[in-house]
Amino acid sequence: MALILREMSTTYGRSPGGYIWAVLEPALGIALLTAIFSLGFKSPPIGINFPIFYATGMVPFLMFSSLSGSIATSLLFSKRLLAYPSVTFVDAIIGRLIVNGLTQLMVAYFILFGILMMFETRTVPDLLVIFQTFFLTIVLSLGVGTMNCFLFTMVPVWQRAWSVITRPLFILSCVLFLFETVPQPYRDILWYNPLVHVVGRMRSAFYPSYDAAYVSYTYVYSVALISLAVGLVFLSRYHRDMLNDG
Repeated sequence: MALILREMSTTYGRSPGGYIWAVLEPALGIALLTAIFSLGFKSPPIGINFPIFYATGMVPFLMFSSLSGSIATSLLFSKRLLAYPSVTFVDAIIGRLIVNGLTQLMVAYFILFGILMMFETRTVPDLLVIFQTFFLTIVLSLGVGTMNCFLFTMVPVWQRAWSVITRPLFILSCVLFLFETVPQPYRDILWYNPLVHVVGRMRSAFYPSYDAAYVSYTYVYSVALISLAVGLVFLSRYHRDMLNDG
């Protein structure tokens, strides 16, 4: 709880509006991008409303990017506190997971609910599937973030390399198009991007006619849990050495 309060005060307490702005800033950013892309894409690949189509892809993508990035810098952010024996690297990770996870859920609520209220989307949101998709995204973010938490701290250059490697993810995660429209053999390669499954599942939660048969919970959870296990094993073994080196 102390780490959660510290995270909120240091990250959001110094800006005007505090935590409220932490929610409004990404929400307004997505709203602006939605409006811009709507001008160029009058007719979405599915449904009748481009803003909801775009948001169903962008919201889980943004949640993964923000949450995994926040978890990845947990040790760097709380390095001084980790010098105390009562504070462990798991505490730092969980603290960031809770604060940033709740923030992203609030952002998602404002974006999706706002679009549904403002536009005629002709979608039928399935709340159970939506919650399942958010949980899937959080678990994937935790796994990738924990593995990168070790790599960012042990190999600082990996943080820059990861930033470069993941820049095309916005395009490669099917945010602006449907997975089925990608020609072969690129479609089979794209399938191995777990975010494609997350975005596809979120879209199927809003569009009853969209089957998204390619989505595999097993694959995404496997990537997430293997990454989490690898990250935890190496962190438990080397986190003290990494902190002493710093």
